[in-house]
Amino acid sequence: MASETLHHKIVVVGGGTAGISVAARLRRAGETDVAVVEPSDTHYYQPLWTLVGGGRAPIRASARPEASVMPKGVAWIKAHAEGFDPENNSLTLATGAAVEYDYLVVCPGIQLDWNKIPGANEAVNGPFASSNYSYDLAPKTWRLIRPLRRGTAVFTMPAGPIKCAGAPQKIAYLACDYWRQQGVLGDLRVVLVLPTPGMFGVKVFSDVLETVAARYGIEVHKSSEVVEVDGESRRAVIVNHADESREEVTYDLMHFVPPQSAPDWVKASPLADKASPFGYVEIDKNTMRHVRYPNVFSLGDCGSSPNSKTGAAVRKQAPVVASNLRAVMRGEQPAPKYDGYASCPLTTSRHHLLLAEFDYSMEPRPTIPLINTKKEVYDRNMFKRYALPAMYWNMMLKGTA
Repeated sequence: MASETLHHKIVVVGGGTAGISVAARLRRAGETDVAVVEPSDTHYYQPLWTLVGGGRAPIRASARPEASVMPKGVAWIKAHAEGFDPENNSLTLATGAAVEYDYLVVCPGIQLDWNKIPGANEAVNGPFASSNYSYDLAPKTWRLIRPLRRGTAVFTMPAGPIKCAGAPQKIAYLACDYWRQQGVLGDLRVVLVLPTPGMFGVKVFSDVLETVAARYGIEVHKSSEVVEVDGESRRAVIVNHADESREEVTYDLMHFVPPQSAPDWVKASPLADKASPFGYVEIDKNTMRHVRYPNVFSLGDCGSSPNSKTGAAVRKQAPVVASNLRAVMRGEQPAPKYDGYASCPLTTSRHHLLLAEFDYSMEPRPTIPLINTKKEVYDRNMFKRYALPAMYWNMMLKGTA
């Protein structure tokens, strides 16, 4: 394969949520020459990992064979992409082969930059820290939460865009509710480190989360980051960027969320936004079309659109990309507009959920009738545990939702 050159009319780079959703929609629209570049054998429903870490779901429920979600009629190129040559409508694979295209959709996901925080990678692979941002580590989070009866628990969130920005808080609330049920919450110091000046970017939801954190007695460090971790001494260094003060916290449990960015090979490509340190594919935030290469589109976590990086955002972006791509193929200008819609089902307890829906205006954007999305609702974790995964596997990945 190293010397081979392939050609497909439409090439989709990435077989995750975004790539499979777009490929399925293109096939349903009648496109017959669609290829997906994806090296993985397994497809993950990552939103479930929060519930896995909180002891509310088994990890096996989040994984299915990649072959089972690949749309019928799509050519699966099972290899790593490692570079783009948009001037020549070509991309290269790690095998050395080239793939030529007429139209390109870039959605390889996001990179977890574990090594950007000194000591973090070693800590999460040690006995006292974990992260729900990894399939391998999410079950460990629950193993650490369940026996803890006293001491200090630290929950972190990095600066910059990350996938599911509510996840760092969700696991803190799930853990605190469990410790409350066990009667030990009062014996624990719970520290939540947020890089933002508020709990959430939309004020109405931020206000609710303020009450949630206060209810559990969580010590919230705003405008702050963990900048160094020592797993052996169980020490985390927190910097408050408001006054540049530093504090060392010794933890008995830490849930760590790594900084994130576009994959390095995307950052180094001509498609990247060179003005951004995160290297995302530079697109128009409404049409999802590349600002310099008119036959290239991007969506999902790797795109530069300034929306919250969630699966719900992908669900709204995928039909826009599919429709606009086909319009360009007909020689027309892109028409459908993505308005920045995103949704974050915030678990505030083991039986309550706050469904935060919003768009580029950073105002509430409710879409489910008869549900008050501005307050916690009882038993909506059933919605997150069963209804959303069912919609994901049976509708979204098949291009029907």
